Amino acid sequence: MDYGPNREATMSVLDKYPVFKTRAAMRAQCLRQRLTQFTRDESGVMVMFSMFVVLIILMVGGIGVDTMRYEMERTKLQNTIDRAVLAAADLDQTLPPTDVVKDYFVKAGITDVVPTVTPLTGVGYKTVTAKAVRTINTQFMHMGGVDTLSMPGNATAEERIPHVEISLVLDVSGSMNSNSRMTNLRTAAKEFINAVIKPETIDRVSVNIVPFSEHVNVGAKLFDELNVNQVHSYSYCIEFDDADFSNLAIDKNKLHQQMQHFQWNTYSIQSGNTQNTRFDTICPRNTYESVTAMSQNATALRNQIDALRPRAGTSIFLGMKWGTYLLDPSFQTVNAELEDENLTDPKFVNRPAAYTDSKTLKTIVVMSDGENDRSVRITSSVYATPSHYAHWDSYNFNYYLTNYVSSRQHSSWYWEKYNNTKGNTLMQNICTAAKNKGVVIWAIGFEVNASGDTQLRNCASSPSHFFDVNGIEITAAFQSIARQINQLKLTQ
Repeated sequence: MDYGPNREATMSVLDKYPVFKTRAAMRAQCLRQRLTQFTRDESGVMVMFSMFVVLIILMVGGIGVDTMRYEMERTKLQNTIDRAVLAAADLDQTLPPTDVVKDYFVKAGITDVVPTVTPLTGVGYKTVTAKAVRTINTQFMHMGGVDTLSMPGNATAEERIPHVEISLVLDVSGSMNSNSRMTNLRTAAKEFINAVIKPETIDRVSVNIVPFSEHVNVGAKLFDELNVNQVHSYSYCIEFDDADFSNLAIDKNKLHQQMQHFQWNTYSIQSGNTQNTRFDTICPRNTYESVTAMSQNATALRNQIDALRPRAGTSIFLGMKWGTYLLDPSFQTVNAELEDENLTDPKFVNRPAAYTDSKTLKTIVVMSDGENDRSVRITSSVYATPSHYAHWDSYNFNYYLTNYVSSRQHSSWYWEKYNNTKGNTLMQNICTAAKNKGVVIWAIGFEVNASGDTQLRNCASSPSHFFDVNGIEITAAFQSIARQINQLKLTQ
């Protein structure tokens, strides 16, 4: 041991008093032992390490608890929003989609968040999208600085009707000759056909065309399939009783009368004369003016539309009667017979579908530029025999009265079957009957007056199903209707 400069003096003292030397050595040895023991003692480290491990376990366990709670609440939110949009998108659901979704949230006990609901509806389809973000407070993770957790939920549900039956009920009356109306109608109707009949709609969309003026020519084959008292073969129109406009079917057990064949107006739009013209007979006599049923032949449908010509008066209610009948399930047996003669598409032999068929949309597009007119019939005393029928096929009715009958006797030769008031009543009756069966009615008023506008608007399924158009606007109306129907084509 080095004692410094006083080493000798110190040594002399320790040597002189050995007891001091011993005590000093003992203190030094004790100090060394304590220092050694302290450096080797690990009990404090274990306590600190244990405390650290416990803290980690608590944090991991807390995160697990918060995560499990988050997942449970997120699942509850997602399940609720899934069920809500499915209920809201149901086509049979009458409540507004927003109300349906919110009600589901309330019943699920999720009252701390208000979902955002975006509905999209059209003819035969409904799409509902709902989104919601819910926030919960953490119970343990806040110790690590995470106070809240946000959980998003979103879902979209859609219901569509894949099969469509369409009746195009088109006004071809004499007034369609004005202001290029017939030209504009042809363009619009053909574009409608192009829009609803495409490769992806094959065997799914069927189209009926019902041209109407003062009557409807159903064609010889369809005429033969119904129970009609046929008295001539010049044209093929069927008369109805007023009660027949309160339902869509045509009773095959009831004997119907054939429409008389004659022309009332002495002026013919096509021939342009005031003599003995017989082109515009009340019952249309030309093939292109007859009803087409259950077709998906776009070329044939466009060709028929191109051939349409303005003629005679206006009976919208008769056009609607036939347009609705071609959608009524009772027409199915007739359709099967027509299919055997290649007059309807064999792919649609089982149509019209039942009204309860949730996968089939039945819709009518009726277009008119006027209102229901007065329509007369010849007194039965001069329309009772084959010679009478042949006579009126050879003579224009008014031309004959003017040239061969005393003016005092004119009124005894005919009687009024329909007038505007009666026609309007029958029209609303058949429109109501169709809507009651779930048929969707679109109505286009093409440059109509106030009265015609009212009747067509009331016939439509809703105000949004009515179009009041002028000129080439008719094309936009048909395109708008086609777009909505077109939404039904890609979902089974």
